[in-house]
Amino acid sequence: MEIDTGVAAFSAAVLFVAYVVRGIAGFGSGLISVPLLALFFPLQIVVPIIVLLDYVGSASQGLRNRKLIAWREQLPLIPFTLIGVGLGLSLLQSLNSATLAQALGVFIIIYAVYQLLPLPELRGSRLFAVPGGALGGLIGTVFGAGGPFYIIYLGLRGLDKSALRATFAANFLIDGGIRLGGYAAFGFFDRAALLYIVAALPIVAIALFLGGRVHSSLSPTVFTRMISVLLLVSGVALLVKY
Repeated sequence: MEIDTGVAAFSAAVLFVAYVVRGIAGFGSGLISVPLLALFFPLQIVVPIIVLLDYVGSASQGLRNRKLIAWREQLPLIPFTLIGVGLGLSLLQSLNSATLAQALGVFIIIYAVYQLLPLPELRGSRLFAVPGGALGGLIGTVFGAGGPFYIIYLGLRGLDKSALRATFAANFLIDGGIRLGGYAAFGFFDRAALLYIVAALPIVAIALFLGGRVHSSLSPTVFTRMISVLLLVSGVALLVKY
């Protein structure tokens, strides 16, 4: 697939912003990059590439903070994640790109609105690992954006910020590894995808480095609102295009 200069520059900018955000917050790269890149590329190409790039970022974060991982909260997610990934691979292979893009647009808009709502802090039992793991695996496989479901579950379990970030990174090493194996088995990593990955890696590495060292003067609330507005715009753009 040939890419014109404008699309290439747009894609590079999207990746840079997405992975700076991931470097700062520890997650969010898929939520930002997938809907914007899906304006120009099929999700069957975009999602496996972003999952692999995310895997590189999570590997460094997970290994660096491995002592903080809350394994008692992580392990119950795994069997339900497997179920979600299996269903997601089936949908990704069988549905056409336009249908997937429309569904992604709706999901992104719903999540952005959810982020903007003044929700109270909640707690929940490990039973929430069932929907958290299944939806995280399913949405992560189809849209590359399953992180919110894992974050919600870990938040319900009352983890502090450092433990949540480390556990989320470890979760992605497991969840992402399963998904990457599925993508490879289903033939999603063709020659074009591998070339895109090689081209993207330097951008991602620089963005993660800068994001990890940025001291944001924005409050967490303002930061979340800015990202939510970006997600709303990208979700609406997908629906308008498809």
